[in-house]
Amino acid sequence: MQREDQISQRLLLWFQGYEAPAALLEFVRQHPIGGVTLFRKLNLATPPQVRALTGALQAAARAAGQLPLLICADQEGGQLQAVAGATAFPGNMALGATGDAGLARRVGAALGRELAALGVNVNFAPVVDVQSNPANPVIGVRSFSDDPALVGRLASAMVEGLQASGVAATAKHFPGHGDTDVDTHHRLGVVPHDLTRLQQLELAPFAATIAAGARLVMAAHLAVPALTGRVDVPTTLAPGVLEDLLRGTLGFRGVVISDALNMAGFGTEAVWNDRLVQAAAAGVDLLLLAEPNDPEQAYATLLAAAQAGHLAPANLEAAAERVTALKRWLATQEQPDLAVVGCAAHQALAAEVAARAITLVRDRVGRLPLRLPAEARLVVVTPELADLTPADTSSYERCALGAAIRRYHAHTDELVIAADPSAAEVAALSAELADYDLVIIGTINATTRPGQAALVEALVQQGVPVVAAALRLPYDTMVYPAAPTCLCTYSIALPALTALADTLFGRADAPGRLPVQSSA
Repeated sequence: MQREDQISQRLLLWFQGYEAPAALLEFVRQHPIGGVTLFRKLNLATPPQVRALTGALQAAARAAGQLPLLICADQEGGQLQAVAGATAFPGNMALGATGDAGLARRVGAALGRELAALGVNVNFAPVVDVQSNPANPVIGVRSFSDDPALVGRLASAMVEGLQASGVAATAKHFPGHGDTDVDTHHRLGVVPHDLTRLQQLELAPFAATIAAGARLVMAAHLAVPALTGRVDVPTTLAPGVLEDLLRGTLGFRGVVISDALNMAGFGTEAVWNDRLVQAAAAGVDLLLLAEPNDPEQAYATLLAAAQAGHLAPANLEAAAERVTALKRWLATQEQPDLAVVGCAAHQALAAEVAARAITLVRDRVGRLPLRLPAEARLVVVTPELADLTPADTSSYERCALGAAIRRYHAHTDELVIAADPSAAEVAALSAELADYDLVIIGTINATTRPGQAALVEALVQQGVPVVAAALRLPYDTMVYPAAPTCLCTYSIALPALTALADTLFGRADAPGRLPVQSSA
């Protein structure tokens, strides 16, 4: 393979539009690129549109005599759903609450079948981070648990399921993003632990997923001073982490991909070109370009670096071979019919996960199951939905808890409140809700939005009957300790809300177990 082609294979491009722009198709014809990443806000509207888009991209590659492109997306389930119209699985922490590796494998297989039908052949999942820090702003319910053994077991099962369906799995975010208090979209995170702790907690699940055959590992923009001796060098620039630890100690033989290179944790625009070359030299095989990264500039920068001797020929050859080996495997996979996307079997599987995840944290007053007279006034209160981080698709969703409750109690009102109501708003809401016979209040990350917890506590103090449900992080149940009845769903997806209503009214049990112990 020519040096120019070896460099092209390392690029994952981005673009804007529901159809492939002519300039992008021409770039694909001229350069055997690694592939593209599709983003919900930029590229993904409906399943038929996605399949047409991926088909056009692959047709351009075929016409140029190239191997299939890597077409990638973040279809984690739960908090990050890249594809509209796909089955809304409740997500990793819901699976963690079930503790069932077989269920995780089935979900992985279903995710893979749907992505394969859409023409997406690389999933940036599963998240293998251990959610050990309740203040973590970006991982949360994207993790399976705070138990590294459980994370490794469930993540490995999901890898097996995805890849059995012909979609390459990506274990992320290496070497572990679970114990950070910053979002690397905004600045560099630091994991301050020594090597012994890292091996026991952060690295253990990655070792398990590598053993399970994960074909990609995503390197995070995290500084790990125990591994590099520096607090200002991200993993994506650290050969001691990517080559010595990941490939050497852990024995990973697949493709190393960077996290998105538009994230502030990677570096500022002033140093971006230099860091792009450093990342390639450090052992990143696939460079994940994202808005506003310029693909032409990235290609020219890497080519100039290779011509100047800053990228060794052996580095270029090895990276290109790993990428093309992945493409050759993908070329052997079959594409399912589009009818599998959102099919009845997958909807039933999502409902099973949701029902088995529902967790009853406490019911000190024996309020459940609910037995309300038909004339009782009930209100469902939920916060307005917004993306909690750039790795979130909440803003595309509608919280249908009111509709789920109304199936059992027709006289149900709904109220959407601010995500973090002020003290004045809490006082006004408390007065407005005081006359209801029951308030079902759903919270979303109340640990960082104290107004939600304040409202729950105020209602309880007024003597209003309250049922509180943590709709995402189970830590919420700790910040409104006065609430006598609390449950966890781990998801705002419709299957989770339906399962919650079934549990509240005694049609189903709450078999889930808390997957993070600091919320107990």
